[in-house]
Amino acid sequence: MEATIKLSDLFKILKGHAFLIIAIAVVSISIAAIISYFVLTPIYTADTQILVNQKNEKRDQYVASSQIDADLQLINTYNVVIKSPLILSKVIEKLDLDTTPEKLTNQITILNTNNSQVFTVHVEDAKASRAVEISNTIADIFKNEIPTLMKVDNINILSYAKLSEDPNPAKPNKLLNMGIAAIIGLMLGIGIAILIETLDTRIKSEQDIEEILDIPVIGLVSPIIDKKTINFAKETNRFSIQSRRVRRI
Repeated sequence: MEATIKLSDLFKILKGHAFLIIAIAVVSISIAAIISYFVLTPIYTADTQILVNQKNEKRDQYVASSQIDADLQLINTYNVVIKSPLILSKVIEKLDLDTTPEKLTNQITILNTNNSQVFTVHVEDAKASRAVEISNTIADIFKNEIPTLMKVDNINILSYAKLSEDPNPAKPNKLLNMGIAAIIGLMLGIGIAILIETLDTRIKSEQDIEEILDIPVIGLVSPIIDKKTINFAKETNRFSIQSRRVRRI
């Protein structure tokens, strides 16, 4: 019974402060929309896939299986090499980028599925075309440098990143941001409404008396109006009517 009463009280609070809750939610959504559309810089992505596969003329199944295992173990090393200053400095020089290897590293993510000989160079940038150029250039320079660095030739470009005609930014997700803002706004509005009701200790009805004092209300006293106040009101009304008549005459 106690839980039912509390739930009913909550509904009354929400109903009584519905305008406040909706207003806070609308303001939150508006702020999120302004930030997403006009403040945050759009970020575009590009992916270039690289295949690690050692060329081997032998058809022996055991040798082929051992070579695949070796290639898979090398991928972890390649993930470090591909983001090293040795590779990235050449990428910056070739594309004439206004950045440093340290900053460029933060734009690059190497994606690899377990037990897969394919890994992806994922690049983020404020310009879609530049993201594509960086991703593809990293793959090309990495492929050219690996034979010299590690004395192996097992890198092939599986697919290059391509620039679409109408690229869509991956970040920010405007609708997601606005949805999150709506939820936060509703929660904030509900919290404020509950806080207002909690801090308001005034007794507004007989139900409040029953809840606070835990005693039943057996009667109500109507407001008592003083006779002098009634007579004064009548005299004032009569004087007002006479004044209007005089003005008309």
